[in-house]
Amino acid sequence: MGIKRIRKANADFNMASMTDMIFLLLIFFMITSTVVVPNAIKVILPQSAQQTSAKPLSRVTIDKNLNYYVAFGNQKEKQVDFEEIVPFLQDSYNRNNEMYVALYADETIPYAEVVKILDIANRNNFKMILVTRPQ
Repeated sequence: MGIKRIRKANADFNMASMTDMIFLLLIFFMITSTVVVPNAIKVILPQSAQQTSAKPLSRVTIDKNLNYYVAFGNQKEKQVDFEEIVPFLQDSYNRNNEMYVALYADETIPYAEVVKILDIANRNNFKMILVTRPQ
């Protein structure tokens, strides 16, 4: 009689808990995917053997046509004039004074353009990261 009860209990397997787990995993991946900030502007980065693990909060991008783009956090990049970069970075610094600024510069632009942005960071004591692609 005891063996029949065990077989009957196995026949009534409930999938509700498995469905709940899959639903929770789906929510987890949907939320964490919003943290990833892809760079939508086409920039060919220079190569480097060394990579950093710092997480920048602000981004400055210079494309091959010398257009400037800025973004903070998960915001989408917006095109700005060169004169608008300093106020944007100062506003970003006021939001979080421990921020890093990531500079995405196309490898074909003149070196002087990169130096202009690095000079802005140096004058304002911003922590700057020059983003490269791995070799």
